[in-house]
Amino acid sequence: MQLTSFGAAEGVTGSCHLLEVGQTRILLDCGIFQGGKRVREHNRPPLPIDPKSIDYIVVSHGHLDHIGRIPLFVKEGFDGEIISTRPTYEISRISLVDSVELIEQATKRANANRPEGTPPIAPLYEEPDIFDTFDRWNTFVGYHEPLELTENIRLTFYDAGHILGSAFILLELTEGDETRRLLFSGDLGNVDKPLIRDPERAPEADIAIVESTYGDRSHRAFDETVAEFEEAICTTIERNGNVLVPTFAVERAQELLYVLYEAWRGGRLPKNTRIYLDSPMAIDVTRVFTRFPEFFDKEALEMAENGGNPFNFAALTFSRSARDSIRINDHRSGAIILAGSGMVTGGRILHHLRFNLERPECSVVFCGYQAEGSLGRQIVEGASTVRIMGSYYDCNAQVWTINGFSAHAGRRTLTRWVNQSAAKRVLLVHGEEDAKAAFQGHLEADTEADAVHIMRFGEPVTL
Repeated sequence: MQLTSFGAAEGVTGSCHLLEVGQTRILLDCGIFQGGKRVREHNRPPLPIDPKSIDYIVVSHGHLDHIGRIPLFVKEGFDGEIISTRPTYEISRISLVDSVELIEQATKRANANRPEGTPPIAPLYEEPDIFDTFDRWNTFVGYHEPLELTENIRLTFYDAGHILGSAFILLELTEGDETRRLLFSGDLGNVDKPLIRDPERAPEADIAIVESTYGDRSHRAFDETVAEFEEAICTTIERNGNVLVPTFAVERAQELLYVLYEAWRGGRLPKNTRIYLDSPMAIDVTRVFTRFPEFFDKEALEMAENGGNPFNFAALTFSRSARDSIRINDHRSGAIILAGSGMVTGGRILHHLRFNLERPECSVVFCGYQAEGSLGRQIVEGASTVRIMGSYYDCNAQVWTINGFSAHAGRRTLTRWVNQSAAKRVLLVHGEEDAKAAFQGHLEADTEADAVHIMRFGEPVTL
């Protein structure tokens, strides 16, 4: 039995871990690398794994950094089975269809800047590859429903509390006389957040593969996070500015709508506030949320039973068309604009930044992780000028970074989960180097694990 990481091993994005048990080869996630050009080069062929050799792809959840290379693997010959929860499949359909357009746009920009006579770059994948992917994605499992992949491999999904339908996965493995209980965290969720349930208790395991995005720190109380978010909105609108919120379409957009709805219903937003969800993808994902209320937490279910609806209220406008999006720029003040992409690597947020970033009365509020090399990371780190769509803009707007909205577990929650598993070996993935190193030292001191190992790209680890 062997595990090799080909993504999220020396960074946060591109989650992809090859599990080999006898003659069976399983990918745990198959995500795309996101961030700067150097990071994104890992997406391009030649691939480090022969897709034709893979029997199964097991998907923890529907974020692109966990699913975004699946169509590329299908294009390159993967003909196995794709396994997930049903909500993960529905969210992935939306995410992958949307990614085709983004990839086409990025490819056109890259080719426009190539020297004359240089062969053009081909897109990573195209629409037919998406449809071929969904033809292979037809195995859906619920939480706590064991699935026998082979006579030597059984897997069980548990609620990871990260996004709708997300899972951490227990794999019970046998090879010859050896057995292992391998626990893959996927992305573990934060606690005490709206809409989504908290992560479940971890079952016992011999080895745990654990994400470490926030392995170096714990999150503050969610109520404090909401209070700061409301402060950012109110102070900005009081000085006649707009609030731009680069928003991830999956989970973050829906969570922010829930928080904004509660603030609006409670009279804590200025009366002239208008809220715009300016993302066709986020609008589509929001509709998926309404189809799976059984995955909501207790508070969200009670709100719905009492007639509350965070996805449909008077101050909220869904801006689906490009024309609707352009009209938002007529508002010089009083607008809260939720638009993708969450890391400001593309999407409609770029247009809104062109109109508002140089205005000191406006604010840009970051409520999620910004990958190294992304435009969002540049703004968060205090760049005085940034390049947007070929032109340079001064960063005069106030910048807020509100990390408590993170859908990732903080160190305290991650540590508790590892302790619940009683794993004697811990393999760290999905984190920047400083975070993983800090988390490694913390786990060595505060858990019963005999060994805590930081995974490296392409390094095989015997289980």
